[in-house]
Order: sequence, then structure tokens, then C-alpha cells
Amino acid sequence: MQFTRRTVVQAGACTAAALVVGTPAAVAAAAPEPAPEPRQAGAELPLRTDTTTQGDILAGFRKDHACLLFVHFHDTKKARRWLGQLVPALSTTDQVTRFNAEFSAARNLRKGVDPTTMSSLWTGLSLTHAGLGFLAQRDPFPAVTPGSTAEAFHDGPAARAELLGDTGPSAPDSWLFGADPDGVHAVLTLAADDNGRLAKAIDQHLGSLDRSGAEVLFRQDGATLPGALRGHEHFGFLDAISQPGVRGFDRPDAGNGTTVHGKPGTRLVPAGEFLVGHERVGRRPAGLPAWATGGSFHVVRRLGQDVAGWWKQVDECLAELKKSGAAPADASPNWLAARMVGRWPGGAPVATCPAAERVPVPGEDIDGALDFHDDLQGWTTPLFSHIRKSNPRAGLTVAPGRPPLPAAEIDSRRVIRRGIPFGPAYRPGSGPAERGLVFVSHQADLVGQFEFIANRWSNNADFPPARHPRPGTDPVIGPPSPAAFESPSPSGSRATTLAFQRFVRTEGAVYAFTPSIPTLRALAEGRLDNAIEVHTGTVLRPGDTLDAGAVRLRFDTDGDLVLQDGEGRTLWNAGTSGAEAHFSGDGELTVRLADGRTAWSSKTAGHKGARLLVRPSGDTVIVQDGRTLWRVPGRRSPADAGA
Repeated sequence: MQFTRRTVVQAGACTAAALVVGTPAAVAAAAPEPAPEPRQAGAELPLRTDTTTQGDILAGFRKDHACLLFVHFHDTKKARRWLGQLVPALSTTDQVTRFNAEFSAARNLRKGVDPTTMSSLWTGLSLTHAGLGFLAQRDPFPAVTPGSTAEAFHDGPAARAELLGDTGPSAPDSWLFGADPDGVHAVLTLAADDNGRLAKAIDQHLGSLDRSGAEVLFRQDGATLPGALRGHEHFGFLDAISQPGVRGFDRPDAGNGTTVHGKPGTRLVPAGEFLVGHERVGRRPAGLPAWATGGSFHVVRRLGQDVAGWWKQVDECLAELKKSGAAPADASPNWLAARMVGRWPGGAPVATCPAAERVPVPGEDIDGALDFHDDLQGWTTPLFSHIRKSNPRAGLTVAPGRPPLPAAEIDSRRVIRRGIPFGPAYRPGSGPAERGLVFVSHQADLVGQFEFIANRWSNNADFPPARHPRPGTDPVIGPPSPAAFESPSPSGSRATTLAFQRFVRTEGAVYAFTPSIPTLRALAEGRLDNAIEVHTGTVLRPGDTLDAGAVRLRFDTDGDLVLQDGEGRTLWNAGTSGAEAHFSGDGELTVRLADGRTAWSSKTAGHKGARLLVRPSGDTVIVQDGRTLWRVPGRRSPADAGA
């Protein structure tokens, strides 16, 4: 046991912002916040009726029973034929959204009881880097930039295990799937309300895969826990409560346009943070090939849970806190467990009801007042708690004594989580069993979202940064670590040091990509467009580079838009000293000065739906419906001089 007065600020606090939102360059680049959604209640929500994107990304399958098949292909022609037959059965955003809305309405009419007459079966498909390459018989990326999401996707989670904290018992050599980067080609997700219907679908797909010469490397079943544990994970806590709102999908609050209607605690995040091809925070470029447009990176992790061990640790740590006077003498194990998670088992945040659990009123947004801005020391919700480590909200400071960062600063770090428990519910004395959580997340940037949260926040004992003693790692999913349990004292703050061990073990992991329906159709025909696409609304700032291998489009540090070859030689330039380059929704590429004036233009305005592509073949084009509106050839010739 250790008591430490918080009076020391670690050296380097001025650079601690890198742990919060990334490198200093990234901080500066993300400064402008996109304009909010229209404030009228009837604002258009085009993403809800999207028939080209797969349904689990934004709408969510939300079923009681699920099965994930991890597939390896052996014959390219047969695999493409199988894919072509599967595509019509894949569930789209439009289909899933409509069913979920009807199901929720029926549930509300039944005062929270699920309707028994409504049932559906959802199907989703994602492909790994190896799977995309196998089906296309070409590398999915024209270039792989160090530190990029393309690199993370290419490597796969096994190669990045140390960064993700997957060491010791969680190391890849003990995984059930995903250890071999060339093993899993596809993840087929099936989800249903009725387990019998799901079982029939699984049998049908297993037969189809067998006929195509494919091999199922691993089958992962999952199901909602029964009875009072419905909706909870095995430690006993309600799961996947706090999801980000998505602009263009979730209805904005009519009063402010920045939060979800009826959920004042849920910020609306630009759709491009989850679905490639839409506007991102700060209108940043995705830098991804055209095949990625309309899709999302798909993280799957099998997390085994030692329930008895975790709760035994809770008892031991609670005894330490009572001994130090940091916990009430009558505090129950739930009192500390809730602080480790940040929520009571029923989902209510400790921040809003610290003394005891409160059952939310039906329809209430239980996170409405949750942002930690008034608990910067972590006296109510510890700084190491699971929900603060994965989403600090408006309670994050770069150093003690500094004002908290606005919640908008971390919009680009959010992920959409989908998951389901596996294995039997834990009962005291029931003995060991395989149980845990199938963690699933969707995001547009593996490095900037999932990996950043895991490496820089959850698994980092020094986050929030520049504090003494250090807060410790996430006590639910993080590696072993001493943790500082903060509590008020007459002289300020005191810290009781607790020793958290790890009771969640990674048993398998895959990085995949959930492509759009058009991309899957093209793949079934052996086509994969790996030109780098610059999506409408994107802004390039000094230093931004879009690398297509043979050529790269770069907005230079001196404000010039430049096309370079693979060795960095200039093939074309706009001849400007601008502040940013912008590709507009009507198909015009411009370089703008700091005062907003146009310094250069492609002169292609008036072409809504046009696409800007940097092609591995060497040229950069703006095209619409197969017609080239503007082109910079990759090789300079006298005819190209005036381009």
C-alpha cells in the first residue's frame, strides 16, 4: 500500500498531447471541425437507406445468436464463384436499419419486451489482406506507407501483438485463429434471432464453402447470456452501451446539431471515421484505394475471460482500499468493480450515481450527463477505469492543472463496437469453461482508431499523461500494472496503489475489411481498383501525400500541389504557395490561399459525383461516368506542359 501526494508533473508534459490526439502535426491538422448537421428534426439521413454498404457497420446486426466462420480459400476461380453467389444474400444498411427500427417500435409498444413474431437472419462478409489479394490476384495496395493503416492491415494483428499488448498468455503462438497472416482469407458473419434458423444457415454455408474448395479454419459461436445477464458480458456488466452517433445516419438534436436526438450524451461523429469515402474529422484524406470506398476495417478478437479470477482480484483490492480508508467500510465488491469498469453492472455510470446503482428509467439516456469534466482527478470515476481509458470524453487533460480538452478533440478516436459473449454463463463453483467475448469493431483507420485506443490509452499506464503516480492500465482488458486509486484527502489528493493482473486473454485476432457490395461484385469478377481515391470534401494540407506507388500526389510544405514519381521527382505542379488543396462535391480540385481565394483550379466545377483518382499506372485524373474531366499524365511530355 502506498500513499502519494499529487504534486509532481512529469517532465515532458508540454508534449503529452501526443498521447491524447496524436503527433503535434496531427493535432494541428485536425483543428477545423466540420459544420454540424442541419438543426431541423427532419434532417436528411441518407446513410440509413444505403443499399451499397454492409449492414453491421452502421446499423448493427444486434442478434441473440451469431456465428463467425474464418475461411481459407484454395482455388481462386471457385472462390470468386462462391463470392458471386453470396453477394445477393449479404445484408445491407438499408435492410438492417429498417428491421431494427420496426423491432424497436414493437418493443416499445410492449414496454421493453422483445416481440416474438419478428425474426431475421443477417449475413456479412469481410476479407483480410491475404483474402483480397487471393481473390484479385494482385496486391490490394499500390504502396504501403510506414505507420499507415495500409501497413497495419497488411501486417495483421499477430505481427503487431506487442503494440496491442498481446504478449505472454495472449501471444499469437497460442491463438485459435489469426496467428498465420496468410491463413484467414475471409470472415463470414451470420446472426439471427432464432438459433434454429441460424443453425440451418450455417449448414448451408458450410456446404457451399466445401463445394468451392474452401476450408473453415475456425468456427466461433456466440450468444446473448440468459436471464438476468441478458445484454451483459461474463463479468456481469451491461456491454456496448456507449456508441458514437454517426452524421448522416443518426438523427441530430434539433437544438444543437452536434448530438444525437434523444441522447444528449452522444456526440455525432463524421461518418468518414467509420465508413471510408465520407467526410472525416478535419476533412482529412483517407489515403486508401478506391476498393475501400463504402467499406470499413473490421477487427475481430476472441477474448477469454477468467471470471472467478477477476472477481477474486476485486475482493483483494477492495480490502486494500478499506484498510487505507479510501473505500467505505461497508463497500461491496460491486462498489469497486463498478469503479474499475466506470459503470454499475446495469450500465449506469458511476459518475452520475457514485453511492449506489440506479436503474435507468425506460427511454432514458443514461450517459446524458457523462463527460468527466468535473472529475479531472478521478475521485469519482478513477482515471484507470475502463470507460475513461477507452473514451475520456470531456475529462481529459494533457497535464494536471491544465483545462480539459473539448470532447470534439477525440472524435477521430471513436470506434463502433459490435460483440457477443461466447460460452456458458459463469456460476460460482461451476468449474472452468471456455467463455469470453467476441470483440468486434468497425473503423476507417486501424492505426488512428483501434490501435491508438489499445496502445496509447487502454494499455498505457501513463495515460492520462504526465501524472505522478501514473494512473495504470485498463483493469478490465489491459496488461498487468500498478494503478493509482485516487481519493480526496485534507491536503489534496492521495493515491492508493493497487496491483491489477490480467484476467482477459486474447485467444485469436484478425484484421479484415468489410467491403461495399459493388467492390465485392467486382472481386467476384477478379477486378480490384487500387487507385488511391481522394473523396469529395477532402482537404490536403502541407505535408499530405497520397501514394500510389508509381506516382504520388503531394501538397508540399511550401503550399504547392505536386505530382511526383516514385523517386520523388516532380512530374507536374500547380505552381502555387497556398494554404490547402480541396476537392469539392461538384468535382473541382482547387488550391486555396490563406484568405480563402483560389490560387489554382482544375476547372472541373459542376460535375457532382466526379471522382479524383491517383492511379498506380502513373496519372492523376478527375473522372465522371467513365469520362475524363482532368488529367495529369505520369510522364511529362511537350504535350503535357500546359496540363
